[in-house]
Amino acid sequence: MQGEPSQFYTGIVADLYAELRSVPSDPEPYARFIARWGQPALELGCGDGDPLLDLRSRDLIVDGLDSSPDMLSRCRRAAEQRNIDVTLYEQSMQNMNLDRRYRSIYIAGPTFNLLPDDESALGALQGIKRHLESDGAALVPLFIPTPTPPNVLGKFRTKSFDDGTEMRFAIVSEERDESTRRQINTLRYERVTLESRVTEDRPWVLHWHTQDGFRELARAAQLTVRSMTTPLGETAEINDNEFVAVLTPM
Repeated sequence: MQGEPSQFYTGIVADLYAELRSVPSDPEPYARFIARWGQPALELGCGDGDPLLDLRSRDLIVDGLDSSPDMLSRCRRAAEQRNIDVTLYEQSMQNMNLDRRYRSIYIAGPTFNLLPDDESALGALQGIKRHLESDGAALVPLFIPTPTPPNVLGKFRTKSFDDGTEMRFAIVSEERDESTRRQINTLRYERVTLESRVTEDRPWVLHWHTQDGFRELARAAQLTVRSMTTPLGETAEINDNEFVAVLTPM
């Protein structure tokens, strides 16, 4: 499937992910969520372990799930370096089938938008419902992407290293369909050394939901949207492009 995260976050993309990420995830909102709803917890789309490993370092019982074997390998190496024990599952959100239930399930950032269509999104919500305790809750951040300004297309973000290596990233093209709520960006990744240049283009699919549309999907998965707030915790307005849903079982 085009844009499947397990295919996207591999190879050069996984290698450059942490180096080119602008801001690490703040663990505090997820620590507060777990404190409110309880343990054990599950981080969906845990990637290379940010903020999962910070939460595990506080002795919180948090497992991680991701569909990319390359990102999970990075997470395991980071956990070993920090002497942190962590349970990781290589599964997709929409097909997860684990042997335990959780009081808290959360996504650290708008990874839900990487599910390429409503069918996949519904499958992920149904998986969340199956794995939640009856008194548990899930936290799902969402956003509606805006079109990329033309002057940004092809403009590289670069990080340089002492050995002369450069890591580079740019959006080189974009297709957007309002009717299907789907945006496909072609992302170019480059690793440039004194001896070589490695370049790879990947399609990055974003599929967005309106607040009302997400509520309908949640109901279809037998989940109730308990709250819909801005990232700062205020009640989300209908025109907000970023919002965070807290879901509980019906």
